[in-house]
Amino acid sequence: MRLTAEQRAVVGHAGGHARVAAVAGSGKTTTMVARVLTLLERGVPPQRILVLMFNRSAREDFQARLAAMAPPGQALPDVRTFHSLGHRLSASLTRWGALAPRRLLTADWQLERLMRQATQLALGDQDGEARESALEGERLEALAHFCALVKAEMEPAAALHERLDYGEETRHFPAAFDHAEALLEAHGLMGYADLLYRPLRALEADDALRARVQGFLDHVIIDEYQDINVAQQRLLALLAGERAEVMAVGDANQCIYEWRGAHPDTMLQRFTATFGAAVDYPLSTTFRHGHALALAANHAIEANRRRPDQLCLAADGNPATRLAAGQGGRGLLEALAGWQEAGRTLQEACVLVRSWALSVPLQLALLREGIPFRLAREDRFVFRLPLVQALAGYLRLAREPGLLRDPGHLALLLAQPTPFVARERLNALAERLADGQRWPEPHDPLLAGLKPHQRRTLKKRWALLCQLPRLADWPPAALLDHVVEEVDAEKVLKRAASRRDKGEEDVRLLDVLREQASELGNDPEAFIELLSRPVENHDDGVLITTVHGAKGLEWPLVALAGVNEQDFPHYTRDNPLSPPRLEEERRLFYVAITRARERLVLLHDGGEHRPSRFLAECAWEQCDRLARRLEPQGEPLGAGDAAPLAVSRPALVRRYLAALGRELPLAEAGVAEAVAAYRTFDVGQRLRHAVFGEGEIDLVEGDPDNPVIEVRFRHAGRRRLIARRAPIELLQGDPA
Repeated sequence: MRLTAEQRAVVGHAGGHARVAAVAGSGKTTTMVARVLTLLERGVPPQRILVLMFNRSAREDFQARLAAMAPPGQALPDVRTFHSLGHRLSASLTRWGALAPRRLLTADWQLERLMRQATQLALGDQDGEARESALEGERLEALAHFCALVKAEMEPAAALHERLDYGEETRHFPAAFDHAEALLEAHGLMGYADLLYRPLRALEADDALRARVQGFLDHVIIDEYQDINVAQQRLLALLAGERAEVMAVGDANQCIYEWRGAHPDTMLQRFTATFGAAVDYPLSTTFRHGHALALAANHAIEANRRRPDQLCLAADGNPATRLAAGQGGRGLLEALAGWQEAGRTLQEACVLVRSWALSVPLQLALLREGIPFRLAREDRFVFRLPLVQALAGYLRLAREPGLLRDPGHLALLLAQPTPFVARERLNALAERLADGQRWPEPHDPLLAGLKPHQRRTLKKRWALLCQLPRLADWPPAALLDHVVEEVDAEKVLKRAASRRDKGEEDVRLLDVLREQASELGNDPEAFIELLSRPVENHDDGVLITTVHGAKGLEWPLVALAGVNEQDFPHYTRDNPLSPPRLEEERRLFYVAITRARERLVLLHDGGEHRPSRFLAECAWEQCDRLARRLEPQGEPLGAGDAAPLAVSRPALVRRYLAALGRELPLAEAGVAEAVAAYRTFDVGQRLRHAVFGEGEIDLVEGDPDNPVIEVRFRHAGRRRLIARRAPIELLQGDPA
């Protein structure tokens, strides 16, 4: 087993607690296997070593590699996930009489039924729209997530609800949590979160019980430590006791699960507060990608304050990763075409999105071109999304008036966006409307039990449905805009969402569909067909998944789509970015770009969507140019290559070069002296900005000696700059 000097230092760790900061692709699994084998060689009994992995697949991979590397007949230590550890602890404490026996809820329907019962008890006599909303599937799912987070954070439900600002629509959540706990106890049941929550509470409350589980371990090694939650960390500390040495392996820059209880400082201050002093080891060399991407990753994460002071360095022999940027679906199609022309397959490519809503225009672009693709979640196929089905249904009704007599079609349109009325009532109303083609009389029993505003909403919806056939000649975009306005879709989607971010994603999906309708001009049939086309996963197609779903994975080609302000980083006017949230978004971007091995394409939408600040922060063009200088077999660069390279973060770049033992002439990006002295600025003049890349001047105004210029950048949109202060260089050539 060949190891780097950094890996050997980890493997040979002499004693005490240790933290291993491992960048993406740094060979941490190999290092951990070597560490375990070294401990066994030193005579540590295998039963006194515990290895904890983040999930089952990681555990199985580690066990297989450990068994393959170990000497024949060597007894091996326990390798577990936190869940399997919780299973064993729960069984032991139950056997000792410290915990009452309980059965584990393993099916989704069981959990949903529990959440429904707890919600009904929490709401009491409350009825009407609030009750209907609270009992919808998405809201019950959000309640289940809240209950799990209470147990992950080990925090009172009311305090957590207030701290995380869940919103007025979920004010019943703390009470529902208490009712859910009572129901679980009464029926002898537990959820997955209880596998750690119940043993931890029992052990923390009983000194004698703690003494029975402590003292059995000498070494604990934990992978993906940055993603563990408060409950996991406290249980780990309890099991380690005063005797065991803890080695935490992870990367604080890849902490992207704060929404389920992870904290970026778990590997930093929280580790020290829990275990005391530790020896810090870096694993800073990646074996995944080349210098361009390593440099871009370092630039991308540099602005974060809560992070380790560590560089990602590309190893010799890594692929010469190329970086590029493009625009939307067209940019994706061009990237995939170029990839295939080079003899590569679509199976080697992956498209990453910040949220599933951003995958819709990409799905439609691939569908139009007949390019096979597959989704990590099949329920996110565009034609399966309830909102998409409904909007396509509105458009189809405009073209096919006979659908007014189809109760199933009417029920779909009455239900989306939700009017906060029970499905059974809507189905009965749809049957009546399809049959009678008129709104029921005010005293009709069918309307009994509906509140006045619910009646108004549904009556207005029926009037819209009757109007649509008269608007059949409208372009699809205008028709969609009309429907969205009439049903007050944005407001309803935000209100109906189980979480604020879910409401924002639904509204973004609405925007995406309207943009796509505009692209198809006056062809509603084509748009309806596209939205309704049944699609199946193609194993030979390009994969589309979210950044969260891509954690721990890698592909030769990665296209990161939707790199726009408000999409990535994600925020809205109602939900602005706080500094901690911006740092989490930046970590998510870091994870996204470091999935690539050979080629990374950053895609933004253009038009009204401003390119993300992350495009500028990662300085991808500068990093690509730097890498070409560093690569011995790189492309020929021309006669002027000995000139210093202008970079926006010279200190960072010099540090990277020093770590490699390399030197390159650098210059801090700024105004060239000749430009600042006498050059004028003209409309059409091309220039290069140190951060935004190449662009063209569209407007010059103000003082001729110190004008304000408006520049249209190729990848950064329009920007207004004070010409003499901006870090720009004018490019050769006549104005366009």
